[in-house]
Amino acid sequence: MSKKSENLANQELLSAIIKTRTALLKTASQLSHEAQNTAFLGEWSVKDLIAHLIGWDFANLAAAKDIQAGKLPEFYSHYDEDWKTFNAESVAKYKRDDFEELLALARESQSQLIEYVESIPIKNIEKDFGVRSGKNEKVTILYLLQAELKDGREHLKQIQDFSAML
Repeated sequence: MSKKSENLANQELLSAIIKTRTALLKTASQLSHEAQNTAFLGEWSVKDLIAHLIGWDFANLAAAKDIQAGKLPEFYSHYDEDWKTFNAESVAKYKRDDFEELLALARESQSQLIEYVESIPIKNIEKDFGVRSGKNEKVTILYLLQAELKDGREHLKQIQDFSAML
């Protein structure tokens, strides 16, 4: 793939991540205060889910730096089934009672991640720095960004489905 094609593909991926988060936050904002605090995804409310996304933004920001240094991202040391422990820690750390404050933090955490990724040389996005997960999966920055998009889309649909039930 040419550098121009790589850049276009990366920009499309980042654009999709941003659009998904924007839609998710807009949908969440349209819910009543009561609905924003109602558990609908296991024990998670919309606020918990947004705090979870903030945690992953910051984790992926640190991970992008780790990967380029040839190190397994720190968050892998918290791996358990469905990242349950890591997610619980993220919710505890980033959840805010004030919804506007939570939204601002969700926008800021994503902005920091996107700005950092945009500063990385294009070749490093897909580059194999020799980092492998415990399952021997190749861990690249592209892999993390694709997971971020997949997770964001899944959570957007969950909030939309919850909203439609109200």
